[in-house]
This record gives sequence, structure tokens and C-alpha cells, in this order.
Amino acid sequence: MEELSFESYCRKKKIDPDLFLNADPEKFKEWETIFMQVHPDSFTEQKKFLINPIRKLYTLKENPVDKPIASAAIAKPVIKVLPFKKS
Repeated sequence: MEELSFESYCRKKKIDPDLFLNADPEKFKEWETIFMQVHPDSFTEQKKFLINPIRKLYTLKENPVDKPIASAAIAKPVIKVLPFKKS
């Protein structure tokens, strides 16, 4: 499995790593050090209530190229239940 960098993790969580690093380098380095020592899921659990405020401060601006193109909805079959007839 490919190892996830802290910058990639931030992007996955919609946090701009460059803004985060420039605005709060101490916290960025602290989080990066912890992230490199634990599994990403463990890091998320540890910082669960701290990630959202950071996301709001350093929101990642999405590029229109990065967004997936929505495909047409696939029609699902409709099942009709017929009433029971007594003979």
C-alpha cells in the first residue's frame, strides 16, 4: 500500500497544506510529526474535533479539473406488485 504524506492527507480532508503551513507552522509540524508515527485513521481519531476548525481556516480551493464529471443516472428497474386475484 502506498504511504500517504501529510500534505496528501490534508488535501484529502480539504485543507490547503500550504496555507496551513504558512499561517501556523508550529501546529503544522506538530501534526505532521504525529501523522508520520501513526496510521491515518488513528490520526483522524486523535484530531477528530480539531480537523474541522482547521479546515474552515485553511480551506482547499478545488480546481474544476480535479472534480469528477457527473455521469448520467442509470435507470433502475421498476417492480410493480399486482393485486392477488382469486379464481
